[in-house]
Amino acid sequence: MNVLLIKRHLLFGLLGVITLAPRTFAGAVLTGLDVLRNQNFAPLKGKHIGLITNHTGLSSDGQRNVDIMLAAGVDVKTLFSPEHGLQGVEDQPNVSDTTDQKTGLQVHSLHAGGKHRITPDMVQGVDTLVYDIQDVGARFYTYSCTMIYSMEEAGHLHLPFYVLDRPLPITGSHVEGPVIDPDQQSYVGCAAVPIRHGFTFGELAEYVNGERHLGVDLHVVQMDGWKRSDWWDDTDLTWVDPSPNMNSLNAATLYPGLCLLEQTQNFSVGRGTRAAYEQIGADWLDGRKLAAFLNDRHIPGVRAYPMRMHPTYSHFKDQDINGVRFIITDRNALNSVRLGIEIIYALEKLYPGKIDIDVNHRLIGSTSTIAALKNGDDPATIQARYNPGLKQFQATRQKYLLYK
Repeated sequence: MNVLLIKRHLLFGLLGVITLAPRTFAGAVLTGLDVLRNQNFAPLKGKHIGLITNHTGLSSDGQRNVDIMLAAGVDVKTLFSPEHGLQGVEDQPNVSDTTDQKTGLQVHSLHAGGKHRITPDMVQGVDTLVYDIQDVGARFYTYSCTMIYSMEEAGHLHLPFYVLDRPLPITGSHVEGPVIDPDQQSYVGCAAVPIRHGFTFGELAEYVNGERHLGVDLHVVQMDGWKRSDWWDDTDLTWVDPSPNMNSLNAATLYPGLCLLEQTQNFSVGRGTRAAYEQIGADWLDGRKLAAFLNDRHIPGVRAYPMRMHPTYSHFKDQDINGVRFIITDRNALNSVRLGIEIIYALEKLYPGKIDIDVNHRLIGSTSTIAALKNGDDPATIQARYNPGLKQFQATRQKYLLYK
């Protein structure tokens, strides 16, 4: 460590600012798309491809998957897009079918109102489905259900299904939260996993195919160079906002916890601001009071401070409201789901009855956890109750891990 860096660490320590431990740089990570490109897409040659993707389906040098596939002679017949559309800019419940301007290929929306599945008429002339979308690692991020629903339909239609694997931005080593109850599964949680599941999409596909005995002809194109402990900034890959409100690695890290109350209408998780999922607020909330309460809880890896925000859309559109913003002080110590539970606990203590927890039942996914939150149970007690199910999941999960 050079003298300047030593002085910097000493100064930060004196100022009380949290310093990060030295990071071992993993170097260049090749995504499944990069690996397949290095093989000149040999596994896809001679097949007629339906490509499920969006704006995140880029090679490490920034080229679209569909463009480099077509250039390599792969016969891509049609495209399918998830929530937010092919360009990743839509933020509405109904995204229409469209046409890709560059290639002229039809784009079938898999986020058209309540319709999220591939139908036989969409795959006319297609004999293979390929999935290539960047995830963030939370159960309720809908790209995972787009993949799982597409896998199920591939099984029904007897189509091989390829997953081009990509990194988990928030590591594959952190596993947090209650495992979803079977009767709580929906488009925002369609697999028996906890909120922060620690699976890459390739691993999640293997898990669902194996545990549900789907019998899908599944092929995972694995990454090269990725480790379970890697954060996004360990990969040397360029960040692309995977959705309109997922604007940073910090947001992705906090998202599994801050999203737990997203369906509450009189409460904001920062959507429509420059820091969605990094801050919360409401017109009835005292930011100083809430920040002090949360900081007094000494939640590992995070601090809160009071602030004001002005959402331009979503809850409290065009209003100035009070809230708190979160600083991650140690991302490896932070249990983001526990933070979400701590926030709900704080709101129930400071503003009893002000938030509707039940409306978020699909996001939280656990009836017993919801009951405990409504009862005002301490977060440590709540976590201890769901930990046995979490440990059982982790034991099963080991069979499907592709990266050690």
